[in-house]
Amino acid sequence: MTQFIPAFIVHGGAWDIPDAEIPSHLNGCRIAAEIGWSILQRGGSALDAVETAIRSLEDDPAFDAGQGAWLNSAGEVELDAIIMDGVTLNNGAVAAVQHVRNPISVARLVMERTAHSLLTGLGAEHFAQAQGIPLCDESELLTGQELERWKAIKAQKDFKVEVAFGGPPHGTVGAVARDVHGHIAAGTSTGGTPNKLQGRVGDSPLIGCGCYADNLSAGASATGWGESIMKVVLCKAACDYIALGQSAQAAAEKAIGVLADRAQGLGGLIVIDRSGQIGVAFNTPRMARAWIEDGQVSAAVERQP
Repeated sequence: MTQFIPAFIVHGGAWDIPDAEIPSHLNGCRIAAEIGWSILQRGGSALDAVETAIRSLEDDPAFDAGQGAWLNSAGEVELDAIIMDGVTLNNGAVAAVQHVRNPISVARLVMERTAHSLLTGLGAEHFAQAQGIPLCDESELLTGQELERWKAIKAQKDFKVEVAFGGPPHGTVGAVARDVHGHIAAGTSTGGTPNKLQGRVGDSPLIGCGCYADNLSAGASATGWGESIMKVVLCKAACDYIALGQSAQAAAEKAIGVLADRAQGLGGLIVIDRSGQIGVAFNTPRMARAWIEDGQVSAAVERQP
């Protein structure tokens, strides 16, 4: 059987990451990349690498996923996640869940143990319990930092969500992998936009928008202003460009260009194509990511040239 060279990349959000936040973002992304890469090096599956790396990012309060997620307009945590298998195009997602530490793992169970693609709210939480995943108290997902940021937002009479991408943190997380069998997987997890309405679902758990994977083209994970990402089906667009012959980097850049031009959107995108090449593009001031290069983990949060 042909053995392929594995490839792996994670992201920790695209926004104007302040200088003081850079070390925690670099460290969190680097740790997640090392975890995913260790699975791939042992011959593990792309799905396992993606899920495990995203769990690490969900457990890190530096990012807007799992613990440390943004609060909605009612001061609640509502989490979304998706995972997709490029072999079969099977996918699973959860949205607006409030009492789950690692929504990416529940999303994978939706993919593997149901005939559905997306479960929401209480239904998703009941499903998680039925699968043996214990629910947590919402207070376990809150951090003092996020509570203070929520209070500051509520004090602003003219708060606009798009401003958040040039100011306060917005660190949706994601990962894309190609394993030794040449199989591609991708996943994305988020707490959504700051001060969102209760029940709001953004791009992250929607197939083709926040995530896509197809062995015949590529895998991709997106981050940014969800309402604009949905308008251009960002991840599917990038994968389609690759299917038409674009390189991973060119496809990522072209997709972000469409996001900006057609939807006036802000965001970032990571891609691995079927040959294992990596692409990264973003039009926010900064994007946190880590990837494997020559067997070594590299991480960056520098501003786009």
